[in-house]
Amino acid sequence: MHGPASPGWLLVALCAATGAYCLLRMRSRVEEQRRAAGGEALMGFGMAAMAVPAVVFTPPSWAWPAYAVVFGVAALHALWEARACAHHLHHLMGTSAMVYMAVVMAASPGQHAGHGGAGIPLVTGTLLLYFTGYVLLSGVRLMPAVAADGSVGWGDRPELVRACRLSMGIAMVAMLLTL
Repeated sequence: MHGPASPGWLLVALCAATGAYCLLRMRSRVEEQRRAAGGEALMGFGMAAMAVPAVVFTPPSWAWPAYAVVFGVAALHALWEARACAHHLHHLMGTSAMVYMAVVMAASPGQHAGHGGAGIPLVTGTLLLYFTGYVLLSGVRLMPAVAADGSVGWGDRPELVRACRLSMGIAMVAMLLTL
């Protein structure tokens, strides 16, 4: 990610912490929680890696195509999983946005994102609109919830899951703004 280093490091920390919590959620007793958590952990860690400030580390030229392939495969998986659960459509949007950002960065290796129109304005704008709406809706839904059986484990805390999803949505908006 290009831009000032401090916000970049905050994004790295936010996304890495979200990815780590999603790894904890993979230990849940609820199958759907485990399945969603794996994809969300990949997104969290992938976004953390992409958000490392360019002044600190410039990825090698092969990294962006590798990101595109990894998240392209994740997008296909999300598309397949969307047959059973509509939430995977959001995973499809997120992984597709990651593929788009990786392709844009691969196509403009020497150009700083946000300076010179690196992305396609219509695609970037559409993704920004979607993720801004998602963040606003997630914020409204961020009310405490109680588990149906009364027991709440770390992997099954609905309000923490929503907070993680909200964090990743905010991070996606920040990353798209720099594109």
